[in-house]
Amino acid sequence: MSKINEISEALQKGKAKVVKQLVEEAVAEGIPAKEILEDGLLSGMNIIGVKFKNNEVFVPEVLIAARAMNTGTALLKPYLAESGVEPIGRAVLGTVKGDLHDIGKNLVRMMLEGKGIEVIDLGVDVDSETFVKTAVEKDCKLICCSALLTTTMPAMKEVVEKITEAGIRGKVKIMVGGAPVNDAFCQSIGADAYTPDAATAASVAAEYLTA
Repeated sequence: MSKINEISEALQKGKAKVVKQLVEEAVAEGIPAKEILEDGLLSGMNIIGVKFKNNEVFVPEVLIAARAMNTGTALLKPYLAESGVEPIGRAVLGTVKGDLHDIGKNLVRMMLEGKGIEVIDLGVDVDSETFVKTAVEKDCKLICCSALLTTTMPAMKEVVEKITEAGIRGKVKIMVGGAPVNDAFCQSIGADAYTPDAATAASVAAEYLTA
């Protein structure tokens, strides 16, 4: 098995220490950082994403795999910077105002990062102004809003309205998700996409950022 495949396999099993060792060995062998990232780490995380979508693995396995991926990417960062490898785009992510739930949001962040997207995670209880201000300041082409309570869903509409007021609606895509959210709600508030799970969210986000 090639070193790259070993990295992917170890990541899928959530073996962070093994991933760290294998990434170090791959770098020492002169394998390009971009190849280690894309064909090893991101490829492994994508497999986990598909399995998660198909209910073959669950939240704990995703979290452990993501931790292993973060260990590997942290090691690769200086090498990627040297070789000029850029993320495919930047997204701002957060749970909307009044909502303190973050498990779904954190899963989305991991899946987005697994697609090579730079994520600015604003955390929970984020007001619409902060989403918009961050998108403008950090040049994010994507805003991802999460909500777990039906009472906080209207805050998503506020984000769409604030982006429109800021005059950047045509430049920024808005994605919404969370247990009570559905496609009809997404369309009713004028957002761009609703996805039912974190893996699908990452795929749609990657399509938006590479279009």
